[in-house]
Amino acid sequence: MKASDLFVECLEREGVEHVFGIPGEETEDLLFSLRDSDVTFVPVRHEQGAAFMADVHGRLTGEAGVCLSTLGPGATNLLTGVADAHRDKSPLVAVTAQGGLERLHKESHQAINVVRIYESVTKWNTQLDDPDIIHESVRKAFKVAEYEKPGATHLELPEDVAAEETEARPLPVREDVRFAAPDADTLDRVKELLREADRPLIIAGNGAVRTHAASQLRELVRVTDLPVASTYMGKGAVSDADEHSLMTLDSGADGEAASAIEQADLVLTVGYDIAEHDPAKWGRSDTPVVHVDTEPAEVYEAYNPAVEVVADIGRTLEALTEWCGASELGFDPEWYADLRERIVEDVAAEPSDAAPFSVQGVLPVLREAMDPEDVLLSDVGSHKMAIAQNFPTYEPNTCIVSNGLASMGISVPGGVAADLATDGNVVAATGDGGFLMNAAELETATRIGCEFTVVVFVDDDYGLISEKQRDHTGEAFGTGLSNPDLVTFAESFGIDGYRPQSRAELREAVEEAVGSDMSLIAVEVE
Repeated sequence: MKASDLFVECLEREGVEHVFGIPGEETEDLLFSLRDSDVTFVPVRHEQGAAFMADVHGRLTGEAGVCLSTLGPGATNLLTGVADAHRDKSPLVAVTAQGGLERLHKESHQAINVVRIYESVTKWNTQLDDPDIIHESVRKAFKVAEYEKPGATHLELPEDVAAEETEARPLPVREDVRFAAPDADTLDRVKELLREADRPLIIAGNGAVRTHAASQLRELVRVTDLPVASTYMGKGAVSDADEHSLMTLDSGADGEAASAIEQADLVLTVGYDIAEHDPAKWGRSDTPVVHVDTEPAEVYEAYNPAVEVVADIGRTLEALTEWCGASELGFDPEWYADLRERIVEDVAAEPSDAAPFSVQGVLPVLREAMDPEDVLLSDVGSHKMAIAQNFPTYEPNTCIVSNGLASMGISVPGGVAADLATDGNVVAATGDGGFLMNAAELETATRIGCEFTVVVFVDDDYGLISEKQRDHTGEAFGTGLSNPDLVTFAESFGIDGYRPQSRAELREAVEEAVGSDMSLIAVEVE
């Protein structure tokens, strides 16, 4: 068969349903192979949007999202979304075209060394310089991307190779590689630390959600009465409705969760890595830490665990739960009860009807309109901080925050992917800065029949940067913006637009928009 047909049959074997991308001359054979397959090609408006869609698909499903670009500028445009997926441990396979092999040894139109450019933002990447290696390379790209800890991989397909013939056929997809049970001696060391502790605390990270260990974590918490604070990417591992939840770690060192860490005499991190939240902000460097993850901890002065349990996270939690239950090792929840009460009161507080809109004030209205299984995607900016800390999350993978790379512009294309990948309602929350970076993907959303809600917090400013500048210098520079009429902009795509002026209008707009057709709510915030 033709090499491009083999490539697409390999995608089908991997269970790929959508490829997000932009067509190019060098992808012609691949595109027509996609046309004749069970894989849907979704043309987007910018390669960055394609990568963000694949990124969010991988984050929500655990299966690698696939994005496609042509060579040169298409490949470099794709790079930011690929890097975001890689830093957020989201499985993604990027496919880029390249000119024919006969011209790559010399200076050539649009030809750059894409494989080398992608080295720092992928777990593995290669050029497919022979049609007979396609079946092995595609299988490896998906296996490596999805294997814990997940990330991005990249395949470069030169146009002349795509047109060649091959007798190779797709490789079968095997079961996922499982991690081993925890080592008994290491568990004994953890048990000893638990025996000695009076106020242990759990920090739930991305890995607790990503490895589907939430149910085991919830059972451990139920049996032991241990409090749990989540990273931005660990939200929902333990429901924020649970009395043991201290919700989310603060961005600084002066919040209630930080206070709990300050009072704790033992910290168990579950599926956590330091890119999620800097442990230097925890306030105590002498508190013993137990690191439970599939990989050893990074070497860092501020994070030097006393014990590292490198094993299957869920099986480790099950073993600890069984031992704690048999040992009747329950801890007094009173030491953190007041902290929990203050957090809940702060998050649930709604401003008066006369108060100007704020991001934090809008979140209770959104939470009320959304079911526990609905998905909120946050873009990056000052609103992200409010969402991460003040949006109660009840189920894993229902509050998606770009955190490792923290890329602006992810929420609208992410909404497309979330709408395709999930059954619940989807809300994409963004600031005006991040919104206009990829607002063109509204056209993609309407063209393919998506139905989700975009909430744009409008302050005519790169607000988080202004805030930091004022904290440092007392003034801000270079952060002011202007915006089009966003309601008219939305309506030009055939999308319902809302511009609430009062709290009653906000509530009405959110109730109408969430769960209906494509809609956009522009909220002017101070």
